[in-house]
Amino acid sequence: MIMVTGAAGHLGNVLVRELVARGETVRCLILPGEDTRSLEGVPVEMVSGNILDLDSLRKAFEGVDTLFHMAALVAITPDKLDLMTRVNVEGTRNVIQIAREKGVKRLVYTSSIHALERAEDGRQITELLKFDADNPAGPYDRTKAAASLLVLQAAREGLDAVIVCPTGVIGPHDYRRSEMGEMILEWMENKPSISTDGGFDFVDVRDVARGHILAAEKGRAGEVYLLSGEHIKVSTMRRLVQQSAGIHTFELHFPLKLARLVAPLAEVYYKLTRTKPRFTRYSIETLISNSNISSEKARQNLGFESRPLTQSIKETVQWWLQNRKKTRSTSRLGIL
Repeated sequence: MIMVTGAAGHLGNVLVRELVARGETVRCLILPGEDTRSLEGVPVEMVSGNILDLDSLRKAFEGVDTLFHMAALVAITPDKLDLMTRVNVEGTRNVIQIAREKGVKRLVYTSSIHALERAEDGRQITELLKFDADNPAGPYDRTKAAASLLVLQAAREGLDAVIVCPTGVIGPHDYRRSEMGEMILEWMENKPSISTDGGFDFVDVRDVARGHILAAEKGRAGEVYLLSGEHIKVSTMRRLVQQSAGIHTFELHFPLKLARLVAPLAEVYYKLTRTKPRFTRYSIETLISNSNISSEKARQNLGFESRPLTQSIKETVQWWLQNRKKTRSTSRLGIL
């Protein structure tokens, strides 16, 4: 039996689909009242539970051999630190505890490239970098790093656990409209849209899901594997999205200096309007940070592969064109 926490999220539902396609029996941990349209029509067992509730985990993990722990709170503004700490750190501590109690044979934990210490420009980002629970870049980074350190400690104490760190995830089945999903949708509108300087490494969600499965099958206990794709500039990504959507609109290009000045005001706007943040101090910092990221270890040891980003963007746009009405923005627990 395979268990997936965070199964209704973007990466979670794509992983579940891939596992089911391979003939696996999958159980999904679903929050009470959670929107599960991302799993509609997928033959899985859904159990109600919460990673902050030990008793619900005991019931959900019964008979589980392989556990993919993806449930997390993703937020890029600092006002959700307390909740992120509870979900991302204490929730992971609970998952480790019950996994041990129930004799789970393998735990695959979904961390983040942002959980690693920041590397200076010119240095390639690899698994040699440490998880930095004091990272000044943002509270999400710190909580994911702290949770990753808990998993590594559990592995040293005998739990068969591996960690995977995806870069920026894009792709189809984005029913909850991730931050990048919202940005792609904005670029697909037939109206002027925003871009800025900088860029990042993005990888297809389907490749990341397969990377998780490879980590479960071939990963060494206590090891970390980075799952990256290709680096792309924001303006180039916008152009490719619009080409795939068959439109061409005016580009409102914000230089980074101006973007840094506007970002704090934008955060206030997002909070007042209760809209999902995209243009924030954290996102700007990410776009100017070193994103020379290598997944060579995963490629060599696991057989991980990532498709060309141009293909991923094209297929992502096509999915949005066909499924946009089935999606909605949400701040519920999910992953990427």
